[in-house]
Amino acid sequence: MTAAIECRAISHSFPMAGERFQVLNDINLTIERGEMVAIIGPSGSGKSTLMNLIGCLMTAEAGELSILGTATSGMDRNQLATLRRDHIGFVFQQFHLLPRTSALDNVKMPLMYAEQRLNDAEQRARECLELVGLADKLQNHPSQLSGGQQQRVAIARALINRPDILLADEPTGALDSKTSAEIMALFRQLNQRGHTVVLVTHEAEVAAQADRIITVRDGQLQLPEAS
Repeated sequence: MTAAIECRAISHSFPMAGERFQVLNDINLTIERGEMVAIIGPSGSGKSTLMNLIGCLMTAEAGELSILGTATSGMDRNQLATLRRDHIGFVFQQFHLLPRTSALDNVKMPLMYAEQRLNDAEQRARECLELVGLADKLQNHPSQLSGGQQQRVAIARALINRPDILLADEPTGALDSKTSAEIMALFRQLNQRGHTVVLVTHEAEVAAQADRIITVRDGQLQLPEAS
């Protein structure tokens, strides 16, 4: 079976003061299907850039990326968007929910970009909210929900297209320790249901709950640690 994510000699830089700042340098990384992996590193180490490249939100200057056995090199913007839509769900530190929209409608939002209108959109959204423990909050707006509940809505939204891979960038960064533990338990549950989960975090307690920890420092990978 092909890996979920394969990075081969990935390098990337950004313009800075008329020069190029090398943020990632020769990254080789394989994440297998069904793994739960944490990517850690100090601020500025390149971990969020790596996440953006893995999520096809950016294209690396050099190297090869494959998602579920499909090479992304040569893909145009529309092809990358289709790959993201069909296979990758995103969860961020900030929940990015529409404030005047119910939880149910927030979760349904990604289906607006489906190639064909889905007759079961509302049922899918209900099922996703039920999966994250919010079956009784379908009509609540974000202001009526706690931070943890808002993050659960965001996770449900990430699940609506039934992605193979969940990418989460500091998903517990805005939450207290008790709520963070609940969200991590939810990610573990989703991983056990077959989703490949990749977390970027600066929190050691969060990273320790993954199957594998990958450390990024100065744009390069350090040897992974077993959790």
